[in-house]
Order: sequence, then C-alpha cells, then structure tokens
Amino acid sequence: MIKNRLARWVFGSTFVLTMLVPAIAFAEEVVAEGDVAWQASVGKAMAAGLAMGLSALGAGYAQAKIGSAGAGTLAERPEAAIWIITLQALPEVIVLLGFVSAIMITG
Repeated sequence: MIKNRLARWVFGSTFVLTMLVPAIAFAEEVVAEGDVAWQASVGKAMAAGLAMGLSALGAGYAQAKIGSAGAGTLAERPEAAIWIITLQALPEVIVLLGFVSAIMITG
C-alpha cells in the first residue's frame, strides 16, 4: 500500500498516462482542413513529452526510495548486493515503457 501522498499521485498519474496515452495515439485522426493538421502534430508532441517525462519522474522517485533502502540493507547484509542491484534496475522498465509509448505516439 502506498502511504505517501506524493508517491500515490506520481504512481497514479504515471499509470494512467501509460495506459491512456497510447490509446489516444492509436485513435483515428480526423483532419477536415489543412489548418487542423498542425494541432494534431502539437498534440502528439505534447502527449509524447508527457509520456516520457512522467515515466522518468516516476522511475526516478522509485529509484531514490530503493537506493536509500538498499544502502541501509547493504550496510547490514553485504551478501544481498545482487538483490539490491536487481531492484535498483527494475524501475528503468518504466522509463523504457514511456520511451516506447512516446515513439509509438509520434510515429
């Protein structure tokens, strides 16, 4: 259970954007006139930036918490180093998913 208010907000917004933004990107574009085309490209760029930026913020927050807890664990149990390194690398998947979402949005 997430107890910190900021952590809930960051996790919730990252989850919603990771699920919602690709669905919006795959929605069919309806462009009636040439004047509307730039609005679609600006919207895609903003959505891609939000997907990448918020996923990076969420992963950074998670890595900060895991890193501080991991440092304390390594001080007491040095044999747990491989687990700490693995747990420290897991939030990078969030950034990779945000990057793939951004590429899919702009592509």
